[in-house]
Amino acid sequence: MKTTNSNENSPLSETTLYILISLAPGPLHGYAIAKEVQALSKNRIILSVSTLYTTLKRLLEAGWIERLGEDPDPNEGGRPRKVYTLTERGHSIIGAEKERMLRLLALVPSRAVAEEK
Repeated sequence: MKTTNSNENSPLSETTLYILISLAPGPLHGYAIAKEVQALSKNRIILSVSTLYTTLKRLLEAGWIERLGEDPDPNEGGRPRKVYTLTERGHSIIGAEKERMLRLLALVPSRAVAEEK
């Protein structure tokens, strides 16, 4: 499994974070990931097939997710679905992003920030 250090300390894109979070409870196939991201984002993020699989490929190459095999329930076209799961590294990345966001949010009360009306 190839691991890269590129951008591991940078904030994750919203799409990447939603995909990783969608896989946190357990393995999913691509279509289920897209539906979970849509549900988690309350329909704000609707992934195109291209965006989903480009991101999944990048996460596979980084070693943040891995392919488990194929879902025994094929898609409508009869093709088996690829199933993905988080690796330990992927779980660590979510934890690091959560800590980064909490540190940022902790700054808000200490700064003069206009309240939303």
